[in-house]
Amino acid sequence: MKLYPIVEGHGEVAAVPVLLRRLLWDHAQCFGMGVGIPIRQTSSQFRREAEVQRMVRLALLQPDCAAVLLLFDGEDDCPFELAAKVRGWAQAAAGQTPCEVVIAYREYETWFLASVESLRGRWGIADDAAAPDNPEAKRDAKGALEEFLPSRRGYSPTIDQADMSAVFDMALAHRRNRSFRKLVKTVGDLLSQVGQPVPAWPPVAWQA
Repeated sequence: MKLYPIVEGHGEVAAVPVLLRRLLWDHAQCFGMGVGIPIRQTSSQFRREAEVQRMVRLALLQPDCAAVLLLFDGEDDCPFELAAKVRGWAQAAAGQTPCEVVIAYREYETWFLASVESLRGRWGIADDAAAPDNPEAKRDAKGALEEFLPSRRGYSPTIDQADMSAVFDMALAHRRNRSFRKLVKTVGDLLSQVGQPVPAWPPVAWQA
């Protein structure tokens, strides 16, 4: 059984499976759920009913598809209103297959900003790097993250996003970032819907 992500951007194609496997296997201890190869859409396609439903139907055709997760950047859109609209489109196409929507507000990289202390000493990030007070207020999260990097290198989603997804402190991100908390809750909800309940979710240590 597999969870199939529908994502935005080439960086997320590599990064989201890393992220989801950490949640499913390392933290939920749910080894019966795998992660399928992500299906990629553009930002504009996530905002069109026909495109969303086309991609959901494509996900349902993949081997062992048990659930579908749409994950994309919210940018300046209201995440509550946009997620509700896209969820309605997606679930209409998914039928009886569990299908949920999570919007990274404002960008996926906002989750790295919220836990940047855990990235110290990697990628040239300084040992005194500290998360901004309100990571979600950053309009250009990629640019804000790049400010922590040495001037000789920039941030590249296709090069760095998967590697950072493998090591960032999820507990810190969960405490500091609402959209990451939404992702964690949604993963637990999907596991429950496919008959893979997790006794304590989110992890107890994250709830402090």
